[in-house]
Amino acid sequence: MNTAFIVISLMNGISYGLLLFMLSAGLTLIFSMMGVLNFAHASFYMLGAYFAYSLMGIIGFWPALIIAPLAVGLIGALFERYSLRRVHRFGHVAELLITFGLSYLILEVVQLLWGRAAVPYALPPALQGTLFTLYDIQFPKSRSFIMLVAVLMLVAVWLLLTRARIGLIIQAALKNPEMVEALGHNVPRVFMFVFGGGAALAALAGAIAGNTYVTEPSMATAVGSIIFVVVVVGGMGSLSGAFVASLLIGIIQTFAVALDISVATMLQSLGISVSPQIFGYALLSLTISQMAPILPYLFLVLILIFRPNGLLGTQRG
Repeated sequence: MNTAFIVISLMNGISYGLLLFMLSAGLTLIFSMMGVLNFAHASFYMLGAYFAYSLMGIIGFWPALIIAPLAVGLIGALFERYSLRRVHRFGHVAELLITFGLSYLILEVVQLLWGRAAVPYALPPALQGTLFTLYDIQFPKSRSFIMLVAVLMLVAVWLLLTRARIGLIIQAALKNPEMVEALGHNVPRVFMFVFGGGAALAALAGAIAGNTYVTEPSMATAVGSIIFVVVVVGGMGSLSGAFVASLLIGIIQTFAVALDISVATMLQSLGISVSPQIFGYALLSLTISQMAPILPYLFLVLILIFRPNGLLGTQRG
């Protein structure tokens, strides 16, 4: 394992981890405020990519990068106001079911409007090409842009929650909604703002990642489960925990994908003989790259066993 491999894999892992954070941040905010696990969150990510693709052909990429998340955020706010709020009194099961149904509704609408195949959502000229070359390996501008936007989003959300008046109201509504309402603030409107904002953050991730990776109807399914892994591993409702968990999972999975070596081979290199006749040899003979997709879920199981509240989470009362 040489220096070039470590450095490039680390940068790719951080890039992927920051994208996961952009996706999980909105879901974390929604859960911490409302106690709702939004199963349609990845669908808002997909909508952001498709909206940006359609708007790009009309007004250009950079305006689309702003308008697409705002449009998806508006859809999220309207969904909270006219659907989710109506079932809130029936408990968490009803909330999960209605967001689960919304995810399928969005999927069907996307396939009706844009088809089942991938759309040609291309990078703008400013994001094409290489930003720099390190150890003869080129690092693309598009991944660097994802990292930049994710960091700026983290700073913006932190400033909003800790310095702005609306952020202080949001945090107060989280801890004591009755008192906040008694002071004259409209708590349901705050919830609507939070849900719409969370949807907009997911859409922003889709708008900047859709042309770096691929924009297709299955993109929501591809990231949907991993978002919940990040949220649980980081700690339910913990934004800082989601940030740490995103980076950890992104780095671990990126390194694992590049390691084409099996556990049996590693044991043999340490002088430990592994016979093909032993029980579980087929599992030991799998390469780490083959096991990469299951590593985040293995990490999730270990966290739930040894630290159920997550890395930086606290017990919800």
